[in-house]
Amino acid sequence: MTTVLMIKFLSVAVPKQRGYVHTTRMMHNVFVYGTLKRDEPNNYWLVDKKNGHSSFVGEGTTKIKYPLVIATKYNIPFLLHKPGTGHLVKGEVYEVDDAMLSKLDILEDHPNYYIRELDDITTIKDQSNEEVTFKCWVYFLKKFKPELLRRPMLECYSSSGAHGLPYMDRSKRDPYHNYKSEIKGDNSLDPS
Repeated sequence: MTTVLMIKFLSVAVPKQRGYVHTTRMMHNVFVYGTLKRDEPNNYWLVDKKNGHSSFVGEGTTKIKYPLVIATKYNIPFLLHKPGTGHLVKGEVYEVDDAMLSKLDILEDHPNYYIRELDDITTIKDQSNEEVTFKCWVYFLKKFKPELLRRPMLECYSSSGAHGLPYMDRSKRDPYHNYKSEIKGDNSLDPS
């Protein structure tokens, strides 16, 4: 098994008043496990060029077990930062630029709600079938109510999964309901 910390830069031509100027952008690996995956309700964030650049790298799995649960009346998937509990979580790895990472931080309300941390994610190389481990950004919920650990823990999330808990799009939610209080409260667990 190989562990890889990739620092990649994307060189692009940016329009300027007289011609084009070349600029370089740092690229980041991000592991997504919920509604941002392909064929899931929020994947459009990752493919919308207005949000920045992203490209699908491949499917991946956490090297450490974590609890992946569905919670709130809106059926939102959460990856709880409780290493060693739950399953090796399956998801997808994307390569994103600074602009896309910034947009994802807004979507995930980092650092106020989710915390983005580097973690080891294992992928399979296409031709060699060799496992490769990447350092990827992962959005964790670090402060959460302990009762979330009593919910069913998933290995792989799908909004249309057998769990029967389809994700409710933000546009259909009650704007006055604070779902975050269902997850984080005065009795929040902070395992860090």
